[in-house]
Amino acid sequence: MSPAVAVAAPSEAAADAGEQVARAGGNAVDAAIAAGLVTMVNEVGIVSPSSGGFLTVQPADGSAPQTVDGWMDMPGRGLRGDDRRGTGTWDVRTVYGGGVTVTIGPGSVATHGAIAAMGEAHARWGRAPWRELVAPAIDVARGGFRLSSASRYYLGHVHDSIFGWDPASRAAVHDLDGRITTDPVIVPDLAATLEVVAGVGPRALHEGDLARAISDDVLGRGGLLTPEDLAAYLPVVRPALVARLGPWTLGTNPPPAVGGVCVAAMLRLLDGHPRPPLVDGTWSADDVAHLVRVQRAVLGARLDRLDVTDDLVAEAAALLDTIDTGGIAALESGSTAHVSAADADGATCALTVSSGYGSGMVAAGTGIWLNNCLGEQELNPRGLHGLPPGTRLLSNMAPTVGHHVDGSALAIGSPGADRITTAIVQAVAGLVNGGLELQEAINHPRVHVHRAGRAEEEVKVESEPSMYFGGVAATFRGADGRLEAAADPRRDGAVRLVRG
Repeated sequence: MSPAVAVAAPSEAAADAGEQVARAGGNAVDAAIAAGLVTMVNEVGIVSPSSGGFLTVQPADGSAPQTVDGWMDMPGRGLRGDDRRGTGTWDVRTVYGGGVTVTIGPGSVATHGAIAAMGEAHARWGRAPWRELVAPAIDVARGGFRLSSASRYYLGHVHDSIFGWDPASRAAVHDLDGRITTDPVIVPDLAATLEVVAGVGPRALHEGDLARAISDDVLGRGGLLTPEDLAAYLPVVRPALVARLGPWTLGTNPPPAVGGVCVAAMLRLLDGHPRPPLVDGTWSADDVAHLVRVQRAVLGARLDRLDVTDDLVAEAAALLDTIDTGGIAALESGSTAHVSAADADGATCALTVSSGYGSGMVAAGTGIWLNNCLGEQELNPRGLHGLPPGTRLLSNMAPTVGHHVDGSALAIGSPGADRITTAIVQAVAGLVNGGLELQEAINHPRVHVHRAGRAEEEVKVESEPSMYFGGVAATFRGADGRLEAAADPRRDGAVRLVRG
């Protein structure tokens, strides 16, 4: 008999994949990975097999939560005497995400690691065979899929500027008149690539013919990704960063990512907000004002301290110590997809993956849209190619799991660039402090402080549901074993409950 499993995912197809694997005997980790792999096929422009990502897992045995870091590395190993730094890229300005400048092209491609991290999590905590986890993604790639609302929204801004310069990319997402296609999308070679990943395992993207095909195309077009980069890549398993909120202990993404640090910092500063009882389930003006104050303090500290430090681990610890001793006053002195899963055995898994804004190129013969994570300027404060090869990049991602003193468990996370942390904190605060139901907490309107503490700071208040404010997915297991899943109406989220 399969364990009871709850899955919250970005699409019906991804949720179906989690359900399929759970019915075949998989647990929460298996279901989350299967759903995540489907998003790498059908969330075009948001994620792909050339993604980085993180999985935070609460093991079923009750041991401390762990985070598997499969985020991007700076490439360039083995390019001695061949200095390509600062080449192979160009900038695109888009109003997407509140207005950003994106660096694209082959020189923006970083060393991927999400599927390697999935493999590490599966080896440690999974139950179903690896091939069964990849099978739903192969079926979606082979049968074709329609672009999701999230993909269509993003591509509406960049289908020509980012996804139109490479012939294979343009053909996949455009109709004959140059408009975003409304037909089912079948990306040539992608199903065959996933068959290799299913048969060989996650290392197929790092060693062997598939890995060499990716590297050869990037290098041939002027990028930095070498076979040595792919072969040397390893996911890293770390104890999750712990934050406490009332009776809940939450584990989130630790440094060198910055997202989890910001989540932990904001949770420590919530001071009981929103304060119940909530009238009609709505945060009060005082609650919202406090949230804005917290976001301004933490996100401003991130820009001033975390994004520019040479020792992120030490600076993150110092920031949290400052909050613990001085509170909020001490700080005031101066394209992503998520899956959550839980099972009746006690395991929870939060998985967040991203390929950035996309480099715009499909690696020849593979069907894989390549990432542009070197070109996410807000995550590369030292510049496009400013880090030594092998250095892990910054990330906003903060997949989070939680454990209540009564035995209840939570898995939660969100896509949304710098809105990831604020979306997660608001949903958790509404659930824990505000007494809202899980779906109510996710549905509640959000606020986000953009460019906190800067002259161009803008407090963005959600007047109607918008994918700009994230796409939270969460699962919950009650102390009595009851399972619940909730997905964000801001995106095409879907949930599944699989009974044992």
